[in-house]
Amino acid sequence: MKIMQEPDRPPMPPFTLETAIQKVRMAENAWNTRDTEKVALAYTPDSVWRNRAECFTGRDAIIAFLKRKWAK
Repeated sequence: MKIMQEPDRPPMPPFTLETAIQKVRMAENAWNTRDTEKVALAYTPDSVWRNRAECFTGRDAIIAFLKRKWAK
C-alpha cells in the first residue's frame, strides 16, 4: 500500500514574524469561508479534536463536526 504524502503548504517553519503572521491569516481566511472541506485540509488526516464532551479523529470527522456546528 502506497501512502501519499500531502504537498507542503507554505509558509513552512521555522517562521519569521512575517511568515508567522501570514500563516495565521491564511488559517483565519480559511475558517471565515466556512468551507468545511477547505478548513479540514489545514489539519493532518489523523488530527484529533476535542470539543467539550465530544472527541473525534480524522478529516472526515472534522468536516462532519464543522457542518453540524455551522448549520446552527
